Amino acid sequence: MSNVLRSESVRIHPGSATREEAMKEAADLLQATGAVTADYFAAMQQREETVSTYMGNELAIPHGTNETKQAILESGLSVVRYDGGVDWGGEPVTFVIGIAGKGDEHLEILSQIAILFSEEDDVARLKTASSPEELFQALSGSVNA
Repeated sequence: MSNVLRSESVRIHPGSATREEAMKEAADLLQATGAVTADYFAAMQQREETVSTYMGNELAIPHGTNETKQAILESGLSVVRYDGGVDWGGEPVTFVIGIAGKGDEHLEILSQIAILFSEEDDVARLKTASSPEELFQALSGSVNA
């Protein structure tokens, strides 16, 4: 499961986005690395309709449903920081982490992300990363185990 996060899957935007735009970018980044098929964005939308993927501490983790596992080709992550924020169903989100887990790998990946984002100091540190490369370095030690 190593290297689920690649440097080309990390972005920083100075502005804001809608929840749909943020989910689409998360899915597009996963698709660009070959982790998912083009159907994965629709799977993310289905999940969001049934339960919000807002996790607290300025984090949302959009992902597909169990019924759409065939859209996942390999485990992967995408990370987008929106410095202008995203309104996630009334909750403020800065970090949108798209996740695709092959088999049950998503559970381990989710737990690593949850640990990282449970500490406000860690979230603050991630918000100060000045480039996608710096943000990738700050995250990869936690998620690319």
